[in-house]
Amino acid sequence: MLNNPTFEKLCDHAREVSLIQSIQELLEWDERVMLPPAGGSFRAEQVTFLSGQNHQRKTDPRLGEWLQELAKSPLASDPHSIEGATIRQLQREYDKKRKVPQELVEALTRESILGQQSWVEARKNDDFSSFQPALQKIVDLKRQQAHAIGFEDVPYDALLDDFEPDNRTANISQILAELRQALVPLVAEIAQSGRLPNRQIVRRSFPIDKQAAFGQSAAAQIGFDFKRGRLDVTHHPFCSGMGPGDCRITTRYDEHFFPTAFFGILHEAGHGIYEQGLRTEYFGLPPGQFVSLGIHESQSRMWENLVGRSRAFWECFWPQAQTIFPTALGDVTLDDFYFAINDVHASLIRVEADEATYNLHIIIRFELEQALINQDLEVADLPTAWNDKYREYLGIEPPNNADGVLQDIHWGSAAIGYFPTYSLGNLYASQFFEAAIKELGNLEDSFRVGDFASLRDWLNTNIHQVGQCYSAAELVEKVSGSPLTPTPLVNHLQDKYRKLYELG
Repeated sequence: MLNNPTFEKLCDHAREVSLIQSIQELLEWDERVMLPPAGGSFRAEQVTFLSGQNHQRKTDPRLGEWLQELAKSPLASDPHSIEGATIRQLQREYDKKRKVPQELVEALTRESILGQQSWVEARKNDDFSSFQPALQKIVDLKRQQAHAIGFEDVPYDALLDDFEPDNRTANISQILAELRQALVPLVAEIAQSGRLPNRQIVRRSFPIDKQAAFGQSAAAQIGFDFKRGRLDVTHHPFCSGMGPGDCRITTRYDEHFFPTAFFGILHEAGHGIYEQGLRTEYFGLPPGQFVSLGIHESQSRMWENLVGRSRAFWECFWPQAQTIFPTALGDVTLDDFYFAINDVHASLIRVEADEATYNLHIIIRFELEQALINQDLEVADLPTAWNDKYREYLGIEPPNNADGVLQDIHWGSAAIGYFPTYSLGNLYASQFFEAAIKELGNLEDSFRVGDFASLRDWLNTNIHQVGQCYSAAELVEKVSGSPLTPTPLVNHLQDKYRKLYELG
């Protein structure tokens, strides 16, 4: 970076903000993994205090003065350079944060911590009514946040921007509509094919200790560095990048459903590989930070599905799986197992959904949270609206709220606007994967022999180390040569499932 005293002050300030943020993230990780229940309310106060301190620093008037000066300097001339991206992104964040009162920031932080704790108990007890007051507070605060930030079209745009900067509700709605139009006929063809895998294969007894060892081994083999990370158990899996050398992933186990933990670990390891691939010399600065949640999800969904559910992956791991789970898999063929883990059918739980129906789960949540923010849906009516949409989109109805409206932690943690990034992640992942194949050749041959480094290194060079030097839309076009389109994902699903289900 060029020698400029103002720019150095800006960077030092940003690094200090990130240090505080990393401490906050550590406390939030601990709250979801290790904290005793009685410590919940005090933890909310701790995290609220830190978020308030950080908001003060992010809206410091000195920051505005430095940015104004730097915007006129040669450092800002190239928006994709290290200096240009740093100035551009910190200016964007400063302008946005200044619109939100500190009292609102602190209230949202407090209610998000308390909301997560309320959600855990409500889901465990299948009791939406106990969670409703916490969710009502969160929705009210998120509506206030949207109006404080401002929007050109709909309030949801302001919240979506927290997770997918510069994207818009209308754009995502159009993309998801195109995706749904392509997927619904495919799912119908599969249902009418008459072919059914043996679903009981993945529902046999898989001892949890052996699942943990197998999952950790697979995560390490695809590239998650356990010298710089760890794997723990939680109620709802997530990944936390605390900073250089400290990335933590979590999962949950079900002895009688193998995909829950294994593919959850691959998913979170994908997030972790991205975090571990960021340039540590730019920690706290935009070039050392991920560009958007959609791009982040592209990494997790790629390793979970495009790699982890591929036949080539299991040609590598199948002998090990049969050795570790001799009772469950000893009499199973690779063909039958591969079919079972790629079974397509309407299901209740988003994180366990197949690749073909997964995006329908996202569309449901995307539509519901828009309705909540627009005040077209009341929190009290959410369980009924949820069940109605599951009947409409998937032809099934949850038997209870624990497997319905209470299955995800996101709304309890105030992450309204997050859900569409999962579908964007699927789209980005397929487009990136297609570009990687064009450059690297047939990746399946590498996977069969346990070589995942070529893909990982390609992702590290083309996505991870780019940081925020390009926007998500710019990055997709830079890497793949075209704007985001559903075509690569649709082609992948069509090709995969037409072979599996012997469709014409």
